Amino acid sequence: MRVIVVGAGVLGTLHAWHAVQRGHEVVHIEREAEARGASVRNFGLVWVGGRAAGEELETALRARELWEGIGARVPGLGFRANGSLTVVTDEAELAVARAAAARPDAAARGYELLDAEETRRRNPALRGELLGALWCGRDAAVEPRVAQRALREALAASGRYTFLGGREVRDVVGEHAVRDDHGDVHTGDAVVLCTGAWLGGLVRELAPQLPIRRVRLQMMQTAPLDEPLPTSVADADSFRYYPAYRSPELDALAAARPQPPVAAEHRMQLLMVQRADGGLTIGDTHEYGIPFAFDVDEDPYAHLTTVAESILGRRLPPVRRRWAGVYAQCLEAGKVVHRERVREGVWLVTGPGGRGMTCSPAIAEATADALGW
Repeated sequence: MRVIVVGAGVLGTLHAWHAVQRGHEVVHIEREAEARGASVRNFGLVWVGGRAAGEELETALRARELWEGIGARVPGLGFRANGSLTVVTDEAELAVARAAAARPDAAARGYELLDAEETRRRNPALRGELLGALWCGRDAAVEPRVAQRALREALAASGRYTFLGGREVRDVVGEHAVRDDHGDVHTGDAVVLCTGAWLGGLVRELAPQLPIRRVRLQMMQTAPLDEPLPTSVADADSFRYYPAYRSPELDALAAARPQPPVAAEHRMQLLMVQRADGGLTIGDTHEYGIPFAFDVDEDPYAHLTTVAESILGRRLPPVRRRWAGVYAQCLEAGKVVHRERVREGVWLVTGPGGRGMTCSPAIAEATADALGW
């Protein structure tokens, strides 16, 4: 079988991975020289803990298993099973963490409620004032800026993979074929479009009524921290954002203590992951109103800095990079991704939202199974 994959972000690259692993030939087409969108502008988190029960959690758990196996084969991914700590600083936040740790699926998620001493034992870099943390042992991380490149190099070694960067697919030609902006036609037995937040042009022609919204975020990365940050770290505002933490205790927290105005305005939480070079990736914000701003707002960065420093109990290293990104989020209730046959032999897979880095291996596996690869 010959598979044409359009889009070289993490979702498209994992579709190419599964096709090659099943013995098929892949032509992988990307409009940029290499991925430049949300797949490289994220934390690299394999984030299981906060996922909604049901399909979302099942997909995340399967993806976590797949990431570990792929990481063992492709060391350049930088996969590490580092777990995460969601830090709590008062009794109201602790009550939310305690409720989460009592969920029926807490063991599957790897939840464990820690006191302050146990939290610092897991992560000695956390020297700020805290009562404890919710540990999630199933969480992990990869290096987002290099993951797709490392996967492509491994795919190329198979001899059944061709990457064509700098080519934008403009048309679907008959069945199982696309034409790029160089005028070349690429024919296969199946075409999978994984175009990320690019939902205009050909995608709009093929699927004009997608149940998808675009979401913009802001993030930053510091110079190397002079010590290890052994786990990923979140603040208690993450409880407000992720569906796994919904509970009467969370309702009580939200009623008693609204977020600071800048955090509420930008729908913020703190997530913090140490990169392979020691730098800290810190975010993030959520903007839903289109048209998005074309610049970045400094107030969220100041808030994130304050929160991160309060948890670490020290100054952050200098910020080296700030950026914005846009991802596509599926709005279908209970669905992790939108998967649709848009022409005979042509499938569109889009909208994993902020779950893209976490769930892509399992989403791509499900596509491969559905298409009989």
